[in-house]
Amino acid sequence: QVQLVESGGGLVQPGGSLRLSCAASGFTLDYYAIGWFRQAPGKEREGVSCISSNNGSTYYADSVKGRFTISRDNAKNTVYLQMNNLKPEDTAVYYCASRRATPSRLAGDYDNWGQGTQVTVSA
Repeated sequence: QVQLVESGGGLVQPGGSLRLSCAASGFTLDYYAIGWFRQAPGKEREGVSCISSNNGSTYYADSVKGRFTISRDNAKNTVYLQMNNLKPEDTAVYYCASRRATPSRLAGDYDNWGQGTQVTVSA
């Protein structure tokens, strides 16, 4: 069964850090671009970051640039999103998604999604 599973979310104070993981099962991530997206209550799903299959290129939304870092460990079949200096506006459900093509900022371009992990940034 092809599956992506996110983990690492939680409650953190402003300025804190979290590392999200996106683990794949049933397929090998080596040939897939991975995107991280988030959706806050009442808002549309937005692209946060994505990484190419060969780790050659990355993309970050302006709102997270300089604070978030995406990386992948193909040996562990896992992609990570390191989130530093978190802000209350980062509060959302975070999803990872895969596509067997070049990275895309658009959610509609991805065909396999995880179930999401909640990130809450609050004092």
